[in-house]
Amino acid sequence: MEFKNVNVVKKATVYFDGKVTSRTVNFENGERKTLGFMMRGEYEFNTGVEELMEVIGGEMDICLPGETEFRTYKEGESFIVPEKSVFKVVVRTYGDYCCSYK
Repeated sequence: MEFKNVNVVKKATVYFDGKVTSRTVNFENGERKTLGFMMRGEYEFNTGVEELMEVIGGEMDICLPGETEFRTYKEGESFIVPEKSVFKVVVRTYGDYCCSYK
């Protein structure tokens, strides 16, 4: 899949000592997405707005807010993270993702 007619912010946002990086993609209609990559590790993220996370490569174990169990999401699968929440991620190999913001 590819995006057309977009602007990409060249500078990456870097988290967790470089183990997670993302780049922002801005669309003509005002929509914003990030394309990111996670190396092996355990992470905890905070959200400001609702996010749709699509796994576009690898896989990741996710524990969503209000849940106690992790679920594995693989390439081609997605999940929604509520606004103003915290979720946990465990990556065993790598995770390539696209995040869409509501």
